Amino acid sequence: MLIQENLSIQEKLKILTDAAKYDVACTSSGVKRKGKAGSIGNTSEAGICHSFAADGRCISLLKILFTNQCIYDCKYCVNRCSNDVVRTSFTPDEVCRLTMEFYRRNFIEGLFLSSGILYNANHTMELIYETVYKLRNHWNFNGYIHVKAIPGADGELVEQMGFLADRMSVNLELPTAEGLKNLAPGKTRDKILKPMRQIQQGISVSGHLLGYDREFKKPYATQRAGFAGGAALIKPELADVGGLLLKGEGGRQRSLPSSPYKKTPFVPAGQSTQIIVGATPESDYQMMSVSQALYRNYGLKRVFYSAYIPVNEDSNLPAPGGRPPLLREHRLYQADWLLRFYGFQAEELLSESQPNFNVFLDPKCDWALRHLEGFPVEVNSASYDRLLRVPEWE
Repeated sequence: MLIQENLSIQEKLKILTDAAKYDVACTSSGVKRKGKAGSIGNTSEAGICHSFAADGRCISLLKILFTNQCIYDCKYCVNRCSNDVVRTSFTPDEVCRLTMEFYRRNFIEGLFLSSGILYNANHTMELIYETVYKLRNHWNFNGYIHVKAIPGADGELVEQMGFLADRMSVNLELPTAEGLKNLAPGKTRDKILKPMRQIQQGISVSGHLLGYDREFKKPYATQRAGFAGGAALIKPELADVGGLLLKGEGGRQRSLPSSPYKKTPFVPAGQSTQIIVGATPESDYQMMSVSQALYRNYGLKRVFYSAYIPVNEDSNLPAPGGRPPLLREHRLYQADWLLRFYGFQAEELLSESQPNFNVFLDPKCDWALRHLEGFPVEVNSASYDRLLRVPEWE
């Protein structure tokens, strides 16, 4: 496949915005950073891109791929290397110029930048880093930036990106390792979870040293010492002299300079991921169990669910012509909200004997009907947690 280098920036924009439409990880920013003298743009807790703020405003961002060229042959992806599609790529300067011109015209308030894998993970991550570095330091862009971390990229690149981006995400793609093996043979669970863990560690260090509040209304609070599987262990005596201790793979300890973490928030809007719904035969119970584990063990801000859209034909994919499972996606989002804000556990909502959500009732109502012994509830004496479990009847 050859990248078309003779295309105009408008032609590239048309191709690479269309190629980015299958990534659903757009949300409110979770960051409050006011404008400052000499810089352009700002971000606020109200929200960024394809979301509605508390006052009803719709806020948007420029959502593009850096390139739709990719070395992987993921069977569900329109940009798989075996597909015969026009391939192109931006340059870092082109992305910067587009972002600034769209912002100055009041079309956007931030940037969502993802990418296919150009040549290899490190090369792609270096290009994305150069882009975001120039936006922040050469163009003085102070607005919201959401960047995809490339699985397999060097940890130093991921770390440096974390000081520039507001949010980072690593797409889990499919809920099980078996699903990845069948549909995305070039990707492995280890490659995906490694940068997730690194981002989690950086967020923990940053939150400890700066006191940054990133746990608002989140039941799965990030622990500040001792993550399972190799998390940041903060020692005050090391922090005082400008160093911190990280426990890496195999229990090995390595000392890293903490000065950047003391000065700059690391991924202040947190990290997220995306799971494709319906491309593989996993049940809703398996999906929610995986999401619950990600919230608990990796401190994720959001898990996004993307209904599988048939863009390719393959014997390992659902039969072509089927409709995207949008209702199933909707039920998963409803249940995800119950996990994050209402104190539910995945095991309460579903089980192996009832592995999928009721298509006629939302998960909270369905749970209430299966636990009638707990109702009615006396609102004047019931605890807050008990009131949270009262369903909202439509």
